[in-house]
Amino acid sequence: MGSVVLSLDAELAWGFHDHDELAEDRVSAARESWLGLLELFDDFDVPATWAVVGHLMLDSCDGEHAGHPTPDGWFERDPGSWEGRDDRWYGSKLVDAIEAADADHEIGSHTFSHVEFGHTTREIAAAEMRECVEIAEDRGSSVDSVVFPRNYVGHRDVLAAYGVTSYRGTKPRRWYDRGPLGSAAKLLGWPTGAVSPTMVTPEIDEYGLVNVPASLYLFGFEGRARSAVERATGDPVVEMARRGIDRASTGDGMFHMWLHPNNLTDERDFDRMRAILEHLAAVRDRTPLTVETMAEIAADLKDDEPLPREPIGPR
Repeated sequence: MGSVVLSLDAELAWGFHDHDELAEDRVSAARESWLGLLELFDDFDVPATWAVVGHLMLDSCDGEHAGHPTPDGWFERDPGSWEGRDDRWYGSKLVDAIEAADADHEIGSHTFSHVEFGHTTREIAAAEMRECVEIAEDRGSSVDSVVFPRNYVGHRDVLAAYGVTSYRGTKPRRWYDRGPLGSAAKLLGWPTGAVSPTMVTPEIDEYGLVNVPASLYLFGFEGRARSAVERATGDPVVEMARRGIDRASTGDGMFHMWLHPNNLTDERDFDRMRAILEHLAAVRDRTPLTVETMAEIAADLKDDEPLPREPIGPR
């Protein structure tokens, strides 16, 4: 049976706090877009994995984070206030909205302060996960799935030690991602991988975690190229997503789409998401296709794994 997964990197300003600029257009729209996406998911009864930066689960803090081993200046932009005053840095009400949604979403982790796990120490990675797990437990929940900031996979042993069961892995490379065909696709204004949707297979890694690889970033094709192609042929990302959903409905693997809530900055971005979710719901209703969270994918796969064999020989 095929399946579709949707995951979101939910970060507000934390996704840019280590940049020179905060990407004002995306940050200023992020809270409204977060709530707008929740409404769309409810409209079509589509669950998703919301990988939330742990700091956003707080409604206030002192801004110091004295016990955190990150370098000096890492938390410099944290205002040390509360959600009602600085709602770009605190998002407990947005997390409440995920929990209150009609769709059965999963709340995962995007680390505590958007640290790139592929470019940090094990000590910092452990501190990031410890903070996330403690905050989740304070809310009466757990951290089952992780999305790595900027998709830099690292310190998977730390995830396993803190009880995580799954993570979003990187999109598999295909033969035409480089070379003449890939270059031609880019010159024509088509998103990478436009030749055919990328179907993926979740796998258990050496740490016992389930790697749920990405298939398609829904906002990787923007700017003038997007506008030009949309005027000529319609939104190519919607077409890619529809084709991936259709392939998954035939049992041909898993199709994993992802995005950031802050990607949606104007009405046409919501139009894109509505078109994709409308198609997904229609295909799900007439086929055996399932729409699952990352944690559900991990649970399904681990249930299918045979139990370890008892050692043979004298005890």
